[in-house]
Amino acid sequence: MKREQEARRMKPAALLLAGLAAVSPAAAQEVLPCDWPARADNIVEPWEAHTRTFANGDVRLALLDTVEPASGAYHILILSPPYDELGNRQCRTLGMRPNIGFAGVVFESLQASYDPAVGLVFTLPVQVFDGEAVQPSRLSFTLNQATGAIGAALRP
Repeated sequence: MKREQEARRMKPAALLLAGLAAVSPAAAQEVLPCDWPARADNIVEPWEAHTRTFANGDVRLALLDTVEPASGAYHILILSPPYDELGNRQCRTLGMRPNIGFAGVVFESLQASYDPAVGLVFTLPVQVFDGEAVQPSRLSFTLNQATGAIGAALRP
């Protein structure tokens, strides 16, 4: 009976691990509410070179380095409208998966444009660890300031 209970408890964990192993890194960017990766001491120094503002200062992007995991330590911090009832912007981080960022980000190559259909459009080169090696890629993400919606995609 005890073994059956242990097996039932382990089955969801095993399925979760199998599912995570099957996820392709190129298809798994996530935008999450700010948590531990968004700590101010994770902003890459010098701050002036690794943070930029857009939309008359309403939108700020910053490069974060959480140090670990080494193959996924870089995240993008996004501060943007909409504002909450206290006047604070939404705070989001962009990475590969929860607690996993990119293996590298070329923040100085960040490009921004505006598309009336989707809002602000950002692109920059990133490196993604595919389980065996670091692969170059191009991250594109959109930000709709009216809704706060952020979408992201990786391209080789």
